Amino acid sequence: MTLQEIQAALEAIIYAADEPATLDQISRALGIEKMEARAALDFLVAAYQTDDRGIEVRKVAHGWKFYTKAQHHDVVRKFIKSLQPPLRLTMPALETLAVIAYKQPVTVPEINEIRGVNVGGVIKTLLEKHLITTAGRKPVIGRPILYRTSRQFLMRFGLSDLEELPSLKEFEQLAQAALGSDEGIAPTEPEDGGAASAEFSASAENNPASPEHGEPSAQASETARTASAGAGSSEQGT
Repeated sequence: MTLQEIQAALEAIIYAADEPATLDQISRALGIEKMEARAALDFLVAAYQTDDRGIEVRKVAHGWKFYTKAQHHDVVRKFIKSLQPPLRLTMPALETLAVIAYKQPVTVPEINEIRGVNVGGVIKTLLEKHLITTAGRKPVIGRPILYRTSRQFLMRFGLSDLEELPSLKEFEQLAQAALGSDEGIAPTEPEDGGAASAEFSASAENNPASPEHGEPSAQASETARTASAGAGSSEQGT
């Protein structure tokens, strides 16, 4: 294949893929060495960085995927919202997600202790939205299930891997940006897995790193701060 043919095929692969296309998948599909495939990826990424392009090729969740550029997030969000109802996530679910992100793998009893409330219903919601997944069982009495963040979590927040998790304050801001805006975050209701209070903009699937940042809520920040105690030595799954 010529360089032009490789570039065209690579562009088509990334466009057609539902999930971020990995280097292994790309090299196998094109029938070329990984080094050559990576060079072609770098060239394609650079080609989409020009100002006259509305989209870019970004590395996320160990692969490459097309995303709209930050300067177009507002108009894309309005367009997506006009097509379908937004997904919703409660503030308690967001706070629980922060605990899991910085303490993973972690059990429900451990999350309950950190948050001070029963998070059983919230865990079910996060599983249904594919933001978290199971990670085996902890080798203690009762063998409780361990939970960790999922690949979908990385995609939602525009992270290549867990090593890119930001500071706690930045995570809160990033989460609110991915949720859409501060306007979608309502007062927290009793945690029974019920009504939603924070809005996930449907466009976050295409724009996980929206530039909009709100001031982090004191409750969410304190929850994440508590979750991070000792998190540096915790196992992180991807």
